[in-house]
Amino acid sequence: MAFEALGDRLGRIFKKLRGQAVLTEKNMDDMLLEVKKALLEADVNYDVVNDFIKEVKDEAVGQKVLDKVSPGDMVVKIVHDKMETLLGSGDNDICFRMDGRPTVIMMVGLQGTGKTTSAAKLANLFENKNHKKVLLGALDIYRPAAIEQLTNLGLKCDPQVDTFSDKSGALPPVIAKEAYSKATEGKYDILILDTAGRLEIDEKLMQELKDIQKNVNVDETLLTVDSLTGQNATNVALTFNKEIKITGLIMTKLDGDSHGGAALSIKKLTGIPIKYAGVGEKMDDLENFHPDRMADRILGMGDIVSLVEEMQSKIDEKQADKTSRRMMQGQFDLTDMLSTMKQINKIGPLGKIIKMIPGMPSVSEEQLNQAQIALKRTEVIINSMTRDEKKHPEMIKSSRKLRIANGSGTSPKEVNQVLESYDKMKTQMKMAKNNPYLMQKMMGR
Repeated sequence: MAFEALGDRLGRIFKKLRGQAVLTEKNMDDMLLEVKKALLEADVNYDVVNDFIKEVKDEAVGQKVLDKVSPGDMVVKIVHDKMETLLGSGDNDICFRMDGRPTVIMMVGLQGTGKTTSAAKLANLFENKNHKKVLLGALDIYRPAAIEQLTNLGLKCDPQVDTFSDKSGALPPVIAKEAYSKATEGKYDILILDTAGRLEIDEKLMQELKDIQKNVNVDETLLTVDSLTGQNATNVALTFNKEIKITGLIMTKLDGDSHGGAALSIKKLTGIPIKYAGVGEKMDDLENFHPDRMADRILGMGDIVSLVEEMQSKIDEKQADKTSRRMMQGQFDLTDMLSTMKQINKIGPLGKIIKMIPGMPSVSEEQLNQAQIALKRTEVIINSMTRDEKKHPEMIKSSRKLRIANGSGTSPKEVNQVLESYDKMKTQMKMAKNNPYLMQKMMGR
């Protein structure tokens, strides 16, 4: 994922910094030089990097960080806060209309940036997270099969999203007006207009977008930019914003192996906030962009809030509530452990989950595959136990371990590993029990 290499490198830098017995101006300068190199290698704009380093140093000196009890941690916090500001701190969400009329969102961008796919993903997000009724408007009459693509993507949403199109030969500004009428009559909350892209920015494209804005009262104009294009994404954003007012960005392909410099530079250089991030191929792989949480991820602090939100949206609420209550009452057993593991598996790829958990080390693809195999093996082992054994794991001694191993096609050593994992999870659950905020989040309050 973007920022992975940057995050790993910054993690090593800060680990070395925290290991210093005394923090001096020299080793802080050395650390900032390494941070600067890491940011430049991540393709962050040169001027942005220089300003960032200067602001970090000024604040560190201004707060007399060198006299603090934990100076290394204090410097890391300053870097985190400045990085959050760089990414565009604050609420970057869409403002929906409250007057009964549909909120109109116009999607713009060059071809190949994932604009049409992002339009459908955005509709899926609004339907599921915001509980809005969405209509997709197909305005790309130039690209072969563009209308069919948008329609099919709408059908893949859960629940399915309707698409409006006009095959009579009307031009996009006229189709936009027709789509708005359809959205108003059908009492849709949101109308998303998928406009045509071009291989390059041209006068005809810009004029068409201006004409659409004249025909329809557009509330939000979102530009999709490809994170793989690096700093060129900033140039595209500046050009579009000069011609038509851009209210927000959708940064696509942030799940790729790009350096991520575009995301760290673009808000500072354009003033346009990143509102959404594309993080995968599936319809639900579009996220609200939270600068504070992204800063957490980059600096290896995880993103436990996003993880909890993912859990709330994808797990069985009744089962989760039952497990949470049993946990609070100190009744967490192997059945609950298996249920929790199955629920976590619903959230998404294990690698994505691991990155959200604070303090978790980076893992290879082979390790992830082994982890998936271990999850399946754990399920088989627990299912080979009796009801009493699941409720009272402490009763599982040598003879029972051998029987369970034979019944699950595993070894007593692997049964031991499952029991050890249970003990660790039970300990973690006791720790979570003492964190009221986290418990309330887990229980959806």
